[in-house]
Amino acid sequence: MRGAGAEPPPRSSFKEIVAAASAATVVIAGLAWLTSALEVALLLGTFAASSLLVFAYPDAPFSQPRSVLLGHLIGSACGLTAALLPPCWWGPAAAVGAAVTMMKLARAVHPPACSNPLILCALPQASWAFLLFPTLTGAGLIVLVALFYHNLRRPARWPNYWF
Repeated sequence: MRGAGAEPPPRSSFKEIVAAASAATVVIAGLAWLTSALEVALLLGTFAASSLLVFAYPDAPFSQPRSVLLGHLIGSACGLTAALLPPCWWGPAAAVGAAVTMMKLARAVHPPACSNPLILCALPQASWAFLLFPTLTGAGLIVLVALFYHNLRRPARWPNYWF
């Protein structure tokens, strides 16, 4: 319980912090604006956490497009499936467990998307259209902005892999 005694990771440069925060702000602002303009729900709280991973830790396996897109789809699909059950205390837990299982099997683990089942268990009126709006559209916009953001400002290519 004492831990390994390792040092915390080094702090990012101020320039990197501002750039990642700016990119995350642009993505969430874009989703909020599109939600208002199109009158279609495109915002999920999990997209904020996805933006942190994708823009601040782009080389992590959790930050690759495969994980972002499939992870969000899997998480939302598990939540929609659990929402079909009669209200019960174990439904949300089963949905999260199923999401973890499916993400690991698909090799598309994206931790923020593991909250999607809980969101959907709290929205029993959600339909399967939720997979398209906001899930796939929002996750897709994060990946699209990240493609430009990382490939225009970093010497390393992004993503490390697709599918």
